[in-house]
Formats: sequence, structure tokens, C-alpha cells
Amino acid sequence: MTSEVPPAGVPETHRTEPISIEQEMKTSFINYAMSVIIQRAIPDVRDGLKPVHRRSLYAMWDMGNTSDKPTKKSARVVGDVMGKYHPHGDASIYDTIVKMAQPFSYRHMLVQGQGNFGSVDGDAAAASRYTEVRLFPYAEAILQDLDKETVEFVPNYDESLKEPTVLPSKIPNLLVNGTDGIAVGMATKMPPHNLREVCAAVNRFLEEPNVSIEELLQIMPGPDFPTGGILMGVEGVKNIYATGQGRVVVRGVAEIEESDGGNRGDRIIVTELPYQVNKAQWITNIAEMVKDKKLDGISDIRDESDKDGIRVVFELKKGMISAVILNNLYKHTALESSFSASNLAIVDGAPKILNLPALLGNFVHHRIEVIRRRSEFDLNKCQERVHILNGLLTALANIDKIIAAIRGSDTVDNARIALISGFGLDEPQANAILQMQLRRLAALEQRKITDEKNDLETEIRRLETILSSEANIKDEIRRETSEIALKFGDVRRTEIALDMSDLSTEDLIEDKTVLVSITKTNYIKRMDLDTYRKQRRGGHGVTGMTTKEDDVVSSVFAAGMKDYLLCFTSIGRVYWLKVYQIPESSRIAKGKPIVNLLNLKDEVITTVIPIREFRPDRYLMFATKLGQVIKIPETEFSNPRSTGTNAIRLKEGDQLVDVIMTDNTREVVLSTRFGYGLRFHEETVRVVGRNASGVIGMRFRVKEDTVCAITLVDNDHTLLTISDVGFGKRTEFDDFRGHGRATQGVRTMVLERDAVVIESRAVSETDEIFVMTASGVVIRTPVSEIRIIGRGTKGVKIMRLDENDKIVGVAVVPADLDNGTEISGGDPVPE
Repeated sequence: MTSEVPPAGVPETHRTEPISIEQEMKTSFINYAMSVIIQRAIPDVRDGLKPVHRRSLYAMWDMGNTSDKPTKKSARVVGDVMGKYHPHGDASIYDTIVKMAQPFSYRHMLVQGQGNFGSVDGDAAAASRYTEVRLFPYAEAILQDLDKETVEFVPNYDESLKEPTVLPSKIPNLLVNGTDGIAVGMATKMPPHNLREVCAAVNRFLEEPNVSIEELLQIMPGPDFPTGGILMGVEGVKNIYATGQGRVVVRGVAEIEESDGGNRGDRIIVTELPYQVNKAQWITNIAEMVKDKKLDGISDIRDESDKDGIRVVFELKKGMISAVILNNLYKHTALESSFSASNLAIVDGAPKILNLPALLGNFVHHRIEVIRRRSEFDLNKCQERVHILNGLLTALANIDKIIAAIRGSDTVDNARIALISGFGLDEPQANAILQMQLRRLAALEQRKITDEKNDLETEIRRLETILSSEANIKDEIRRETSEIALKFGDVRRTEIALDMSDLSTEDLIEDKTVLVSITKTNYIKRMDLDTYRKQRRGGHGVTGMTTKEDDVVSSVFAAGMKDYLLCFTSIGRVYWLKVYQIPESSRIAKGKPIVNLLNLKDEVITTVIPIREFRPDRYLMFATKLGQVIKIPETEFSNPRSTGTNAIRLKEGDQLVDVIMTDNTREVVLSTRFGYGLRFHEETVRVVGRNASGVIGMRFRVKEDTVCAITLVDNDHTLLTISDVGFGKRTEFDDFRGHGRATQGVRTMVLERDAVVIESRAVSETDEIFVMTASGVVIRTPVSEIRIIGRGTKGVKIMRLDENDKIVGVAVVPADLDNGTEISGGDPVPE
């Protein structure tokens, strides 16, 4: 910028120069930013402390507020820190001291507090006038040797006192306690680690400065948080150690307490939370999620935490899968949290992101300098003391002459001159002799002087050996580091586990076959197959469900826990549901409203197809009440939608009644409620996409007749037909001659008056069936108990029914069913 010539009469000292406001803003902002970075938010790589932490610890050390002294009022400490070294707000200073005294914030506390210092629930500490503090022994190891000129001191803010620029720190505190801070344009966030592991890593680095990250990872497997938890995998740890940045996932510790068989369900008990998680807020958030039905299966939450530790109990609803709910807690709440690390620290006055070797290297370099300066200081002190002792020994050897010289001097100064000139002493020695007490003339005192001199000469040789090479200094670091690990180290709190980020909810589910039932008013439940003991044909059954008034069971089927359920409604829509999402219920429970699981509109579930995987070589064949059939590729339904979607298009007055899986190479049998069946080849039904209307499958002999089922033809199986009044039979498929599609078919079962066919399904000799009535009674019986007879018969008694009760559902389960077998409404699944 060019200078302006001042007007006439204006002194030269008042000259002004124009400046660029843009340049001034840049300069001022950079100065401000650097002040925040260096003087407030980012820790020094050597002692791991920010200025406010360092000044607080130094002020407590300076005022004698150490671990072997009584505690002092926090307000007094805050006043000393603010008045002498840190001219900022007292609140920020007290908050710093409070955090250093919280066992859930620091892996190794620096301050020992007495009083209320807050809680993991986010409760604030009591005011500084109510609490007391003193240094923790761990912090004293950071301050030790401060009085031996080991670090530089600079004037404080008003230049009335001196303060250290860094602390000597025997401990690699930055790694052990971690830190976090937000500066201008940058931030630091470092996780804490285990002291023993860090000290072992320091010693390994001293042996081999080029040690690999992999080897350091064996020594320091990952962060060790004060609140414990479980570290999920080490891949993020590798990134942090190698680059200085990365992300780790931490889970709380929870265990499942199984039900005692009474009215209560399982329990989930949480005993540890991830680092920096506010317990009270976490519980509140979960309660809100349960209320909003974002988390299901939790009936009660109790916080039983006390001074001995965390204990949060989740009471689960009876029949819920505890492993799934625990997984949802991990997935949707802070019970699983990520820690994004950024190892930003001040190195040589500038911020820098450091990997693990760099962090260890800077600490070692700092300790080398501290030990060198400390050893030089101690060496000088020892040499000075030996020099004085030599003077004292000289005086004792010539005591009579010394006394005469002193007596012959009229002043102290003349005595000092006489000693220096007469005995070859220097001024410090002469002064020491003049100050010597008469008791030192005793023989025992002379021996003490000689012993002290010998000890000092031994210490001088030790210090000279340390200073003779850097290798010896490193040996001293190694010794002190091992002592620190032994004195303050403890066992790891954070467990290292395998990376389970790819573990889905299904991985936690036992893959077994269960029985699922649905009522007319859309109540659903699942039960173990073992709930029902086998009975011979004609038995009365046992209560299988308690239904609401005017509600009846509409269907029952078997499925694998990990199967998809394609839930088809009466209006031709389809919804997706996993079997394990259905709450497990007791034999007599009515179940859970399916609207809590699916976004149903004004519709009723009529058919459910369990399916493990969607294959392009398989199809779903639909049968409607009025005899329409539609065939759609299975893959058309492979993309689940929470709101459901249209499966087929129905004519007015029609309803979907049944769906089966096919492979487009089989024959099928359409069965009607009035006891007729039509066999035709499925190739006569062309493949269409979703939302199609299909073609006529069967015409009816009786106008009021409707389709009740569709099943695949299998000559190794028989056709099981059961009426709603409890009769059933098996018929060979060869008894049904093939007819063309859209014809009337033949008689399949002779029915009593007002009776109708409720199920018609292909079964094998080894299968079992579960038959359920409208009142919820269930009987489990082997298929082999049911006779094979011709079409023109009414069959045998399957189940004795109470008055006005009817059979409403039949599930077919292969007797040798394993966990990987798929079930499709009882039909054999095409390979």
C-alpha cells in the first residue's frame, strides 16, 4: 500500500496508511484461529494436556494440593488457576477439573474429588463451593521432576509468575486418557487406551523405532474405554493406528436372562454402556421408541443402577425372541455407538494428525529430553554437594588451624578470605565451613559426611553413564515406564470382539420349524411344533387358541423361522413378513393383531406362503373364489415393501382363496367347497406379471359353489380332503382323470348336509397334520392314520368336534422336516 502525505500541520507520528479490509480480516481470523488451536482446544503431543488442564494441575501442585495432603475447596483451586495462570471464565476451569475427577470420563483420573462430581446420567456436578479436590497419584507422575529444570517455563499472562509450557509426564497420557476438542476448522478426538498396553508399546518402540503397525496391534489391540463395553472388530483400530483417523464401533455389555417359565418373558440386562453415552437420555429415547412402536417386544424398563455400577433391566413380552430385541437395541439405540477418532495434536507449535508410531515417537523424544535435562540437573547438584563435602572434610582434617584462622579474623569476610587463601578452598566451601555446626566435629558426624560423599559419587557415576549415550537414556525410559505400568496399570475393561457389523438379525435366530395361525380378524401367533402332542385319529384335540368373541381361526400352517411369509389378502394384495417377527405365544393365547406387524388396510389375510428364497424357475399360482387362476413368477415378489403391493387384479365380487408354488411342469387340482375337483396341466395357464386378472380355471356344477383350494399333483402323494365337520380321507391322484382347464371336474368327497370342504392338499404317508377349529382347538395326528379311499366317499372321522364348532384350518408338516426344508401350505415344494 502506498502512504498518504499527511496534511500540513499534522505530526509525522499521526500518519495513517490505507489497508485492505479483506487482508485485515484474513490476518485477524488466522491469529484468532491459531490462538484457539494452540492455547485452548488442541492438546500437546508430549503430555497430552490442553493449556487449561496443564494450568489446573500445575496450580494444584504449586499450592501443595497433592494426594498426601487433605483436599481443598474446589473454589479455591479454581481461583488460583484463574488468578495466576488462566484468565478465562471460572466455569470452564471448574468443568475441566470436574471432568478430570470423573471415573466415567477419564481412563485414569487426574484429580481426586470429594462430593458430587456428576454422573453418567448427565447430572451436573455440585457448585465449586461444595466440592473438594486434590491431585491423584497418577497426575503426580505427570508433574514429577517439574522442579528439576526439565521443561521450559514462560511468564504467565501478566508476567508476574512463571508457568511450564509442558509437563515432564512419565506417562504417555495422550494415549492413555485420550482427549477431544473443537478448534477453528479442525477438531481432535482420541480414544483412551490401557496403560499397561501403552507402556508395553512404548518399550517396544524403544527397542525398534520401525516397529510395524501389525506388531503394535498385537501389543495394543485397541482402545480401552473407562466405561468398558465391547469393541466390535479391529479394522477401524488399524486405520487409526496407521493413519491417525478412523472409526470404531463399541457396544454395551448385555446379557439375556431367560424366562423362569412363569408369566414373565425373558429379560435383557445391560451392565455397561459405550463411552460417553448418557444413560438417562438413552433410557428415555428407548421408552419413546417403545411408545411409538419403533421398538417392539419390551414391556418394562427399569434402571437399577447404583454406586457399584450400571444395571438397566428390559422386561420382554412373553414369547418374544430376546436375541432379536437385543439386536434391535444395538441397531436402533446408543447401545451400539461409533467413535470417530482423529489424532490431532500440537507438535512443535503446529497442529498435526499423527499415527500410532508418531505418537509414540513424540512421547519418547520428549522423555529423552526430560531425562537428559533432569540428569544434568541432578548431576550438577551432586557435584556441587560433593564439592562442599570436600571442603568440610578438609576443614575437619585441619580443624585446629581452621578454628585459629577464624578466631584470628575480626569479621566474617576476613575469616572467609583467610580460609580461601590459607587452605585452598573456594568461596562456597568457605561459606559452608563458616556455617558448620559444632556437632559436625564429632567422629560420627564425620563418618556421615564421608558416607554421603561416597553415595553422591556413586550417583554421579550413574548419572554420567545415563548421559553418556542415548541408548542409556532409553534404558532409563524403559525402566520408568515399566514402573508406571506396574504402579498404575490395571486390567483391560473394553472387550475385543469379532466384527459383527455384517451380522443380521437372522443370524441370531434359531432356524426351526414352527406353527403359525391366523384368525378371521387378523390375529396371528407362532408356536413350537412340540406344543401339541400327537393323538390318534378321532381324538378331541387340545385348546390351541383363545379367540375374541365372534372371531375364528382362518388358517394354520408350518414355516421355518427364517422364512419370508408372503401374506396375500382377500382383495389380492401381498405383504411381506419374516416368521421370527411374529411373537411367540402360548398354546391358548389369541396372538397379536397382525396390523401391528403389517400395514393392512380394510382387508383380511386369506393365504400365506412361506418361502426361503426367491428363484426364477418357480412360480406362484393363484386361485380365486370364483374359479380364476393366475400364474406369476416368484421373483416378482422378491422386493419386500413395507406398505404391501397389488399381487393380482380381481373381478368384482371375487376374492383370493389360495396360492401355491409351482415349477410350470406340473398338473394341479382345483377343489371346491361343495366337494368337486378339477385336474389340469398348469401349462394351460400362461405366465403373467403382477396385477394381472388371469383366466378361468374351473366352472361350477352348482352355482353357489366356490373354490377352496389348489394343490399340485404328485403321484407319490395322495390328496387329503377334509370337511369342516371333522371328516377326512386320502385319495389317489390317479382317481382324477385330467380335464381341460375351465371345465367342471368330478366329485372328490361326499358331504353331509351343510358340510363343506375346508382343505384339499397333497400329503405323503409320513406327514403329520395339525387341524384347528374355529374355537381354537387343535389336534396333531399322523397322515398314516387316515385311510386311502375312493372319491365317492365321505371319509373317516378326523376329529371329534364340540357342538357348533367347525374345522377352519389344516397345516401339513413333513415328519422328517429339518430346519432347511421349505413349506408351502403343506404342498411338496418343487425341486
